[in-house]
Amino acid sequence: METAGPLLAMAAVWALFAALRWNTFATWENAQNILLQTVVVGIAALGGTMIIISGGIDLSVGSFIVLVAVTTALAVNALLAHEWSSAAAVCAAAAAGLAVGATSGLSVGAMVIGRLGRVVAPLAVGLALLVAWKWGWGTGRGVAMLVAGGAVAAAAVWADRRLQPPLLLTPFIITLGMWGALRGAAKGLASNAAVYPPSDFKTPLFDFMRLPQAKVDATLLLRPWQWWSPGVWIFLVLALVIAVVLKYTQFGRHVYAIGSNEQTARLCGVHVERAKLKVYALAGLLAGVAGVLQVGFNKLGDPTPGAGYELKVIAGGVIGGASLSGGAGSVLGTVAGALMMTIIDNGC
Repeated sequence: METAGPLLAMAAVWALFAALRWNTFATWENAQNILLQTVVVGIAALGGTMIIISGGIDLSVGSFIVLVAVTTALAVNALLAHEWSSAAAVCAAAAAGLAVGATSGLSVGAMVIGRLGRVVAPLAVGLALLVAWKWGWGTGRGVAMLVAGGAVAAAAVWADRRLQPPLLLTPFIITLGMWGALRGAAKGLASNAAVYPPSDFKTPLFDFMRLPQAKVDATLLLRPWQWWSPGVWIFLVLALVIAVVLKYTQFGRHVYAIGSNEQTARLCGVHVERAKLKVYALAGLLAGVAGVLQVGFNKLGDPTPGAGYELKVIAGGVIGGASLSGGAGSVLGTVAGALMMTIIDNGC
């Protein structure tokens, strides 16, 4: 029943625009366009809803998406320059983008639970590997950088274990800081310019976010895979998976319990810190999927868009019934909220 309101509101908004512009708005082609335009924000909103249910908030999700998009585009160009095939380059670049999203989410989660050493350690190792790669693995400076990065990581892990109690920070402050840091990282990696693939580059990734070209007739009912773009199907499948996780798994029950009352959940045996870490890591991974699909949608990696994604992701969950105080929310409501915002944009 808690999702009936958002669904009815979405239907009412659609009916309003359909009545005003029936011939152009209420068409199958426009419905496909609305779904396609919802994919990126909708997938990110799935992770954002989990964070909101757990009592947190994420203002950095837009920067996550932009950083993943830039990383994916740069990786594709680098691998193609090393004569990788198009399919292999896209698969490897997409995997790199997902890893960046998950790692960024894990870093935010580690800061939320007060374990800063878990953030410093992987960052030190990653920076050391990057610099050593540029300087040369076999050179003296490269080896010295690897040793220094390992030493810093070991010291960070040791300090993290010795620091009791952990240094707790509020999600609002952490994600606001990460919003600027990740956005700056994306602009720095891309030299503040869009990253274009080669002009003759062809990949199925671009087809994932392209409107289907299937002829609309009675036989279309027998071809459901052609109803919508592949990106829409990815969105719907991920929504189903997250809904099952939240409703039917122990982890999902823990997420609701933490958002309802964190101290009570802790007294009931819930490992609060571990659950929060999983929530932010999963949200980062979903933002990574959204970033990879953003590359397919724009056919480039651009560090400048996504400034309003944070508010859209949060609004999608809240419109769908999620409570900013935690403990309430649903995937179906979030999907309805994200669709409602796209319908309003499209209709206007």
